[in-house]
Amino acid sequence: MDFDLSPRAQALREQLLDFMDRHVYPAEAVYDRQIDESGDPHFHPPVMEELKTEARRRGLWNLFLPHETEWGGGLSNLDYAPLAEITGGSTIGPEAVNCAAPDTGNMEILTMFGTDAQQREWLRPLLEGEIRSCFAMTEPAVASSDATNIECRIEADGDEYLINGRKWWSSGAGRERCKIAILMGKTDLAAPAHRQQSMVLVPMDTPGVTVVRDQLVFGFNDPEGHCEVLYQDVRVPRSNLLGEEGGGFAIAQARLGPGRIHHCMRSIGAAERAFELMCRRAHERVAFGRPLAEQGVVREWIADSRVEIDQARLLTLHAAWLMDRYDNKVARNAISAIKIAAPNMATRVIDRAIQVHGGAGVAQDFPLAEMYAHQRTLRLADGPDEVHRRTLGRLELGRFAPSGDGKAPAADRVGARA
Repeated sequence: MDFDLSPRAQALREQLLDFMDRHVYPAEAVYDRQIDESGDPHFHPPVMEELKTEARRRGLWNLFLPHETEWGGGLSNLDYAPLAEITGGSTIGPEAVNCAAPDTGNMEILTMFGTDAQQREWLRPLLEGEIRSCFAMTEPAVASSDATNIECRIEADGDEYLINGRKWWSSGAGRERCKIAILMGKTDLAAPAHRQQSMVLVPMDTPGVTVVRDQLVFGFNDPEGHCEVLYQDVRVPRSNLLGEEGGGFAIAQARLGPGRIHHCMRSIGAAERAFELMCRRAHERVAFGRPLAEQGVVREWIADSRVEIDQARLLTLHAAWLMDRYDNKVARNAISAIKIAAPNMATRVIDRAIQVHGGAGVAQDFPLAEMYAHQRTLRLADGPDEVHRRTLGRLELGRFAPSGDGKAPAADRVGARA
């Protein structure tokens, strides 16, 4: 098992670190100010386009793509992992290099399942960073952690599909630049449970599509918008079907596997930034006659945080290595494990950083409160902790289940391969 970066990834890492230090971190305050001055919480700040131009000039573009294209890509999961971690140190970092969710997952499934016409119309401008997208899967009326619960209907009507349903937590839908939704709904209620769903492409300006409201996250109105969206008698051509009818559940799994590991990589980056802020604050602040850095409890928090971040990183690199060496199915255990571990780790580290900052930690002068809100949300996004624990527990028990003759099998050691 080798976690060394390829020469290309190592060069990109150095470029990306420099880009973040010289451009992204200094732009954060400008980004917030431009949104505030616009009066529109979903305004697209001009500084973002400046960052994107610089990122493209440096070749830091579409790094997430596993295959090489004229728009970038060509990195393994293992090579992309530390790059995603670096961008995760800033809430605006991923978009600056066109590696922001939900666009990354949407671009991947358009690459895998989109027709030539769909790719020309939607994938190309997404890869160029000209537009944004959203993923319409979760619904308010059902427990969407079980995708078979989805109630949105996609009914064939001649050469069109008629769509009726209500979605929420459609990240990105608040922005005017969001031009396309990939929507999951049911096309055949009589089919087996995992063959009832299909995915269709729905342009956001289609009649009947209504963004009902922003959904705040711990009081934060995210610039991209996490929205509730109503689809009422929406008609799209049947050529907007993504993949095949009944293939929606399989497409969702293909999308969520890489998406989950990307989230975990960025969570580690957020934890690292919080860790740095915590250490710097501990040296700067004095309480009871000595710096916080000399207080025993603070040193314990620093030590525990270092251990937990490194544990999560190694677990995530192992999952990336399994995905590269074998496939996403073999890596299922590891992906579920990191989806449990990384956001929980990040919330603990950020919480300690907030405590070291005192009242400033929950104020807008530092990024910690917003970072905490985002990481706590990731314990729900792309499957709540409980679902991943359920999956991981079932898979691990299955390795030791008795065979038909009642004998316990030798353990399947895929998860520990080296």
